[in-house]
Amino acid sequence: MTSSVRTIFRFAFAAALIAAFYLALMPVPDIVQIVSWQDKIEHAALFATLALLGLAGWPDRPLRIALGLLLYGAAMEIAQGQTGYRTADPWDWVADAIGLLVLIPFALSRRSAGEQA
Repeated sequence: MTSSVRTIFRFAFAAALIAAFYLALMPVPDIVQIVSWQDKIEHAALFATLALLGLAGWPDRPLRIALGLLLYGAAMEIAQGQTGYRTADPWDWVADAIGLLVLIPFALSRRSAGEQA
């Protein structure tokens, strides 16, 4: 992947982080809930997407991306708890972490590639 393509992914990652945080602090819209834990699925999907965008921008840093996104998710929950219309839910943070599991194969492949060199 060329450096200009990585730069595009880095900007997309930053924009997605900003947009997700902004949306997380907006009042909760009325949506049709298909399953009771739909919110957790949405958190996992968001963080999987963020992880993949981050990995596309920084392919050699899967563990740093994961740790950074875990801190980001915690900050998001704390910020939601400070609003009068959202709540901080530790289970949302767990769902964020589950979404980050998509990085495990990339982290392990980087590790095994380093051991082979």
